[in-house]
Amino acid sequence: MANKKNTEPSQHHLSMEEELRLFQEEQEKALGLNSASRHQWFDPVPRRFAAKDKATTTILFGGLTMAQDYLVEGALSGLGYRVKNMDCPDNEALRYGKEFGNRGQCNPTYFTVGNLIKYLHHLRDVEGKSKEEIVRNYLFVTSGSCGPCRFGTYVTEYRKALRDAGFDGFRVLLFQQTDGLKQATGGESALKLDTSFFVSFLKAVVLGDILNALGYRIRPYEVEEGSTDAALTRCKQILYDALSRRKQLLPALLRCRKEMRAVRVDRTQVRPKVSIIGEFWAMTTEGDGNYQLQRFLESEGAEVEVQSVTAWILFLIWSGRYDTKKRMNLREADSGRQGLKGKNPARTLRMLGLADRGVRMIFQTYARIIGLHGYHLPDMVEIAQAAHEHYNNQLRGGEGHMEVGKLILNVVKRKVNMTISVKPFGCMPSSGVSDGVQSLITEKYPDAIFLPIETTGDGAINVYSRVQMMLFKAKQAAQKEFEEAISKKGYTPESLPRGLTVTHPLRAARHVVACTAANAVYDMPGRLVNWCSFLLKKRELKNAKHS
Repeated sequence: MANKKNTEPSQHHLSMEEELRLFQEEQEKALGLNSASRHQWFDPVPRRFAAKDKATTTILFGGLTMAQDYLVEGALSGLGYRVKNMDCPDNEALRYGKEFGNRGQCNPTYFTVGNLIKYLHHLRDVEGKSKEEIVRNYLFVTSGSCGPCRFGTYVTEYRKALRDAGFDGFRVLLFQQTDGLKQATGGESALKLDTSFFVSFLKAVVLGDILNALGYRIRPYEVEEGSTDAALTRCKQILYDALSRRKQLLPALLRCRKEMRAVRVDRTQVRPKVSIIGEFWAMTTEGDGNYQLQRFLESEGAEVEVQSVTAWILFLIWSGRYDTKKRMNLREADSGRQGLKGKNPARTLRMLGLADRGVRMIFQTYARIIGLHGYHLPDMVEIAQAAHEHYNNQLRGGEGHMEVGKLILNVVKRKVNMTISVKPFGCMPSSGVSDGVQSLITEKYPDAIFLPIETTGDGAINVYSRVQMMLFKAKQAAQKEFEEAISKKGYTPESLPRGLTVTHPLRAARHVVACTAANAVYDMPGRLVNWCSFLLKKRELKNAKHS
């Protein structure tokens, strides 16, 4: 009895933490989770892309605009790689992604993962290649990054879906956005991520952006339907040949300029200008992933302003400079692997500054040669300053603060008549901005015509209906700008000399308001005087000849 009395108090004296620990150990043992049998989960990486396999291995990739994917293929072919860009993901790719992917993924995951599986099924079922041949002779390269969404787990999702689709062991190599040249591709990797690789890649991206900008600027005003797309197709082929054969780009750019200049345009057509911003993939893709939003807007009578991939590169450079400046103000104890103790932040800032100027110089040089006039890459500092009162510049994910800053500048500078933010359903960073912060911005800037839309792969009719309703307001705003322009210049809609605006498509009127037709009117008087002078001289010569 005495012994029992001695043991009972010891049990009651157990602390709450000790009781919880004992209970945890009992439950883990019962479930087979005790430390002796516990193994950390590990994502096995398939075999590397060895140098000896370079001649027989085809690199698959995709995810940018169709023009850029095509030109990147040409650029990498010029470096000696066997490369194939995949088609723009469609709803069939979405079906494959949902069949073999995990539940609860975001739209870009389903579309891009499914697009790869769809292509591998084509190789196996249509071209008759065996699974072993596909795994041995093909690999896929995708980008990755760390952030507050599922983008960082894409590569694991690819491998899981590929395994379930019957292509276990297929190689998916990850290109980290923030690692520069330090890529985990193995010491004897055939994929040499050196300066030549990145310069070639950058050229293809920049050229794709320029062609896209020209296309969206000219196509809404073309006199002959389809002439712009036909010219762009020829331009892409010209540039592809130059990149793949590693020839000088100047002759190719001049040929492209000639092709685009042959398109006839009439810029008195009043069309609202609509900017598409939002989650990177959703706003960039040109297929079913965003309901072919760009082409739908054009079919509804709008001029579309798309965001360039070059601007995203500039944002990454800006982020590096911004973060470095912030870290410079930390205490000396910041000596971790990513810290600045023992580093040279001034040198880092100089290098990033040179990178920013270099990217802009390459873009503007190519743009001037090919004929993209009056196009300005965004000022990242200006965007950050416009957004910082409403959204912390240190928050990353989606477009970060850029979505807020772009909307503000679109309104303040009268850059566009309407702004659409497109993002996948359930995209945490973009939804938090579009459905939260932007509601405050639209209250502060009541002239803003802003529409956030979410993509799911279905429900296109609902999205189109919402876009049409807001586009009606944008058309009214554009018409108002146009009427104000012709009134200030002393014209009437009937007296407006329409023939003066059927001109060469590479000329850009000075920016006054958002509507291109209104800007064309503001730009008219000087051209009208020249035209009248020409007619008078022609009449005088004719009279002199008869006399």
